[in-house]
Amino acid sequence: MFTRTESFREFIRFYPLVSIIVTIHIILFLLTILPIFPNQWFIETFSGVNLYIMEGEVWRLITPTFMHSGFAHMLFNSFSLVLFGPALERMLGGGRFLFVYLLSGLIANVATLLLEPLTYTHVGSSGAIFGLFGYYIAIIIFRKHMLSKQNSQIILVLCVVSLIMTFFQPNINITAHLFGLISGFLLGFFSQR
Repeated sequence: MFTRTESFREFIRFYPLVSIIVTIHIILFLLTILPIFPNQWFIETFSGVNLYIMEGEVWRLITPTFMHSGFAHMLFNSFSLVLFGPALERMLGGGRFLFVYLLSGLIANVATLLLEPLTYTHVGSSGAIFGLFGYYIAIIIFRKHMLSKQNSQIILVLCVVSLIMTFFQPNINITAHLFGLISGFLLGFFSQR
């Protein structure tokens, strides 16, 4: 389930939304580092800045979900999505998968807006990825038959490790991680009813 054995072409064909999201991550990362836009214009215009959101730049509630602060940040989040996104994309179908991903990211960013200072700046898809973790946890609790015991254990261990890392790593948007996880869990819970 979490082992990738497909060729590159097969992966794109089987999991088009995960492929598109990862491609967006890469393109936006390149746009932030290549000297195409002057003086970090791209990152300054599309990152989440609470003050600017309060002044009406509401696109900043979605765009940070696709942007990253550096190569390692982009690589880690994209790798997490490649590992854990395909199974959910297949289980939920493309539309529902995208809904869970985007809504978890949006809720994580709204929570960041409401709970962090106006000067707070954030980027990264972690809130949306934690939403996928939350959805998996809802499946483990309410639809045990959908995942094997081994895959359930993998998800739970990685979720616990990721949560622990949230509190011990520097420059982590703890609010986004927690609210992404909660929103994904609630979406999973309500979809089971």
